[in-house]
Amino acid sequence: MKFLLILTALAAAHSYAAAADSLDPVNANGWNTSAELGAISTSGNTVGTSVTGKIDAKHETSKWSNEYVLAGYFKDEQVTNDDGEKVRERSAQRYSMSAKAGYKLLHDDHGKLFALATHVDDRFGAYTRYSTIGIGYGTQTYQSDTHTLDVEIGPGYFRGVRTEGNVQTVETGGTIRGAALLKWKLSDSAQFSQNLIVERGTDNTHSIAETAVRTKINSTMQMKAAFNVRNDTNVPADKRNTDTQTSVTLVYSF
Repeated sequence: MKFLLILTALAAAHSYAAAADSLDPVNANGWNTSAELGAISTSGNTVGTSVTGKIDAKHETSKWSNEYVLAGYFKDEQVTNDDGEKVRERSAQRYSMSAKAGYKLLHDDHGKLFALATHVDDRFGAYTRYSTIGIGYGTQTYQSDTHTLDVEIGPGYFRGVRTEGNVQTVETGGTIRGAALLKWKLSDSAQFSQNLIVERGTDNTHSIAETAVRTKINSTMQMKAAFNVRNDTNVPADKRNTDTQTSVTLVYSF
């Protein structure tokens, strides 16, 4: 299914190939903000609703490059309880937020020293709450007319809460964080991106990856097809290591 969605997005890209505006507009001294939203509602034999959304705000100045992200996802389904009654039940609920401040280095066109903080509240995840802080260095290691590759690395600290039955366990410790973002310009109106974040601790490795294709609809609106993966190597006995999410969203830039 996820491959079908991506192929659909690629096909749409060619239909808008005449567009010439960049998919990643950059205001050297100001704000660049995007908001994306996707929803699915089903009725009949299967009744349910799922909604995913994200706000990504970037602020550029001569010395600083800052980013603030707020995202959410939930899914409700109609199920039959033990009494034979049909009720609505929440089967997925995740909210996340992050803030990153990057100080631009004068001797390096793309180099930055950064500090970041993240928090995830995942009602049904391996960690019901997961927070991190970190510092590090980031730079752009490759750039061409169609490709860019940005990488980050640095130490951090995490606090995670696991829930097994009615028992909560708190884990804390140091981490090493690495991140990479590849962007590939397919045409003037289409872009492929691959984002990967890995946080390695003493007992667990926490990974997040997103594969996405964006296509331009007009100067401010885009369509995005994405496949997201979240993985933890050490999880409770009643949880799976990997969660995935496939989505198609509309993205509005302002």
